[in-house]
Amino acid sequence: MSNSKLFAAILVLSSASHLAAAENAVRTPVLLELFTSEGCSSCPPADRLLAAFDQKQPVAGADLIVLSEHVDYWDRLGWKDPFSSPLYTARQQEYANRLHGGGAYTPQLVVDGRFGLVGSDDREAAAAIQKAMREPKLAIVLSRASRDESKVTLHIMTPADSASTGRQGVLYAALADNRAESHVARGENAGRSLAHVAVTRVLKQVGVIDLGAAADREVTLPVQPGMGTTGLRLVAFIQDSKTGHILGVAVQKL
Repeated sequence: MSNSKLFAAILVLSSASHLAAAENAVRTPVLLELFTSEGCSSCPPADRLLAAFDQKQPVAGADLIVLSEHVDYWDRLGWKDPFSSPLYTARQQEYANRLHGGGAYTPQLVVDGRFGLVGSDDREAAAAIQKAMREPKLAIVLSRASRDESKVTLHIMTPADSASTGRQGVLYAALADNRAESHVARGENAGRSLAHVAVTRVLKQVGVIDLGAAADREVTLPVQPGMGTTGLRLVAFIQDSKTGHILGVAVQKL
């Protein structure tokens, strides 16, 4: 290849790289929390929709960051969901109290802590995502993530935001399996093999931060036996303690 052709090729690649970077830079992160259960026969379609949002990123301009949070109130009805926790049941109840949606149910998708809807309703979900994208987000930077057999450690940095001086938010860190599968033996889904994405295994409240000042926190999350066989992802988000709205969110895969 001649020098002139090589230079032209470099210019094309450079322009494409800058264009891709520009497109990524304007994408607005939106947190999708699916409250689900393997004991619920109407939940598998919602699990599949969450996986599609995660893998296909179908909403232009949005960076969809997903978490599957398995509630435990189905566990007494024939099948104990191996990923369920009372922690996620309590979190969903907090949303139910804030969103005034008639109580907790499955499958429920909560978009950016602002909108609650039936988790398998793709049209309503897309509309809620579009609304959530209109809200400005605080920047969150994840770095220096490391993992050993018993723990994951990372740094969470939030730059100072002068427009948020005097405001506070609750910083959370979550550790999730990239994928998980179960063969359900009993209950409403008896005999079915179910697949899930971004299954939350650890959810930790890191602390309250001043949004107007820069913050840098080192966080350690436990890794239990059986976690991370399909890879792990770290999700950090800032939540308004009064409204429950998500003010910023970021993800990093290990």
